[in-house]
Amino acid sequence: MEENILGTEKTGKLFIQYVIPSVIAMVITGMQTIIDGIFVGNFIGEAGLASINISQPFMQIVIGICLVMSIGGLSFLGRSLGEGKTEEAQDIFKTIYIFLSITLLLISIIGITFSPKIATLLGANEELLLYAQTYIRIISFFPLIIGSIFLFGFTSRILGKPELYLKATLASIVVNVTLNYIFLAILKTGIGGAAFATGIAHTVSLYFVIKPVLDKNSQVNLFKGRFVAKYIVPVMYNGSSEGVTSVATATSTFIFNLAFMEIAGTSGVAAFTAISYLSLFGGFLIFGIADGIGSIISYNFGNEQHNRVIDIMKLSLLSSSIIGIILFAILSAFAQPLVEIFADNTDVVNLAVGGAKIYAFAFLLSGFNVITGGYFTAIGDAKSSIIISASRGLIFILIGITVLPTFLGVNGVWATVPCAELLTAIFAVYILKNKNQLVLSNKAINHPELS
Repeated sequence: MEENILGTEKTGKLFIQYVIPSVIAMVITGMQTIIDGIFVGNFIGEAGLASINISQPFMQIVIGICLVMSIGGLSFLGRSLGEGKTEEAQDIFKTIYIFLSITLLLISIIGITFSPKIATLLGANEELLLYAQTYIRIISFFPLIIGSIFLFGFTSRILGKPELYLKATLASIVVNVTLNYIFLAILKTGIGGAAFATGIAHTVSLYFVIKPVLDKNSQVNLFKGRFVAKYIVPVMYNGSSEGVTSVATATSTFIFNLAFMEIAGTSGVAAFTAISYLSLFGGFLIFGIADGIGSIISYNFGNEQHNRVIDIMKLSLLSSSIIGIILFAILSAFAQPLVEIFADNTDVVNLAVGGAKIYAFAFLLSGFNVITGGYFTAIGDAKSSIIISASRGLIFILIGITVLPTFLGVNGVWATVPCAELLTAIFAVYILKNKNQLVLSNKAINHPELS
């Protein structure tokens, strides 16, 4: 059998080969929502823009489930193939695919049937309800497609074909921009058109990433393997930090929406939405690095090539730190023109620009936290990864949003995320030192086993 490049290629070249396509693909994936925001903000207005952000917790739940199963399984897939257990890897893939498909179909049914109730539950007021429920109902037709893209795209990296996910996302962005312009600017279809444009764009991208798993000669494909129920819990546990991240994002978005609605009304939510999009773009740059190194780390950890894992981690932390500094500088210096991409309302722009200069500090430490959490997931230390994800995405957010606005008003809301990143970084350093994780040893890691 041909050797997998994950265990043989020079780490520097491997880092570039995997991380750059992953970063580009992740950013483009995130751009789907940002593009919706640009078109909706300019062709529908602040109510439409705010309603998309109201709908985001629902989509974060969908994405969270996809990430739990895909990334949780990716770690086991990489280690199984690295250990030469091809049949086990095939069973893992088949189990994830079947379980994920059933779960996402159920979510689609719920979203389509109960979209008004979901929108109301997420905080939509009378002004935003129709927009939000329309977006939720239409996007609910596509969770299975989205889940398949995640699973097949991540699997293609393990199979040594990281470029396929990039091709898929490039095709997706072209389709999304084109359809958003047609639906919103020309046909005036409203927010439903934005949702359809995103869904159709995802469908097109599936064509690219499905190819390897349809090849019967691939180490892992849709035709080999069997459903093994006992694999589900270990996979979910190992990927649970990604689920915690998505649930935390959904929860914090909901909380921020409520806070801004109370302090500044619809304009406040629209301002937060604009900053969320800018943060989303920056976050996906960093998440792209963590995503790209996952298969490299898991494979080499399974193959006991620990020096290669250390080299990849050093490159990742350096790269994410540089990106964080650049993002901080850009958002601090060019907040107003960036915000004006999404909104032209003076109140919204002024509120968002002031908030951006505070929020920008979050980028200085978010890279360290994301890379560290992704590393723990890749080696199977789900507990440490969950602690980091929950700390930065939920626990310190809840504490900050409760305490800081009392003393700082609306600036306290903006300062919540930077404070959460700072406290999480302190925790992450403690965990690394306590477990001596940078000096890797299989004996030092208590990761879940499949059986």
